[in-house]
Amino acid sequence: MLRIYLPNTHSVNNQISITADKARYLASVLRCQEGDALVIFDGAGNCFKTTISKAGKKEVLVDVLEKFPCNSESPVNITLVQSLLKGEKMDLVIQKTTELGVREIVPVVTERSQLRETKKVIRWQKIAEEASRQSGRTVIPVVHAPVSFQDIFTGNDLKGFIFYEEGGERFSDAVSSFIPHPLSLFIVIGPEGGFAKEEVELAKEKGLVAVSLGKRILRAETAAIAAVTLAQYALGDMG
Repeated sequence: MLRIYLPNTHSVNNQISITADKARYLASVLRCQEGDALVIFDGAGNCFKTTISKAGKKEVLVDVLEKFPCNSESPVNITLVQSLLKGEKMDLVIQKTTELGVREIVPVVTERSQLRETKKVIRWQKIAEEASRQSGRTVIPVVHAPVSFQDIFTGNDLKGFIFYEEGGERFSDAVSSFIPHPLSLFIVIGPEGGFAKEEVELAKEKGLVAVSLGKRILRAETAAIAAVTLAQYALGDMG
C-alpha cells in the first residue's frame, strides 16, 4: 500500500487536501489514480487510512476511512553521531540507518575528517523522510546541522558506544552492561581515517564505551550500518 508523510495532518469533513510538492510526488512519481488506497502518517504516531478521490499535480484529495495510532519504532532511541563523509557515502548512511530505526543523526567534524563543512542538511533530511516512508516508519529522524566533535559532549554525559578500530571491548561483551535496556543510546562512528586517540579518550571520559567491530577494517559507511544493526539486535526490536 502507498504511504506518504504529511506533518500536521488534519481532515475537514473526512477529507484531506494534499498540495504542492507532495501532490506532484503522488501524481507524477507514484502515479496515483482515483480509487487508490493511501496511508498518511504524520510523524507523531498517527496514521490515516484513505482512498484517493482526486489525483492532480496541484492537489490530491483523499477520503479518510480510518484514523488510528501507529507505532513501528524501536523501544531504544538511537542517536547516530557520524563523522562527515565525502560524496554519496553520507547519503547512504542516512538512508540505511533511518531504515534501521535511528531517531537522530548528528554529523560531526573530527580531527581526521576529510570534509569539514557541508550544505547538504536539507537534502539529508529529505533522504531520511523518503527512507522512513519506504520502510514503514512512523517517525522521521531529525538530521542535525554539523557540529564539532567536542560539541556533542556539551551538557550531560552520554550513554552508548564509540566504535574504534584500534582497540576496544568486544561489542557482545560491552552490550551486557546496557541491560536493562536504556531509553536512549548514542552510537559514534569515525571518518575514513578513524578517530584520533585523544577523541576516543574524551568520549570515554564522557561516558561512552569504546568497542570494536572485529579484526577487519570496515569502511566508515559500513561501520555505521553494522553498528546500528547490532545495537537494534541486542537492545532494540530486531532480536
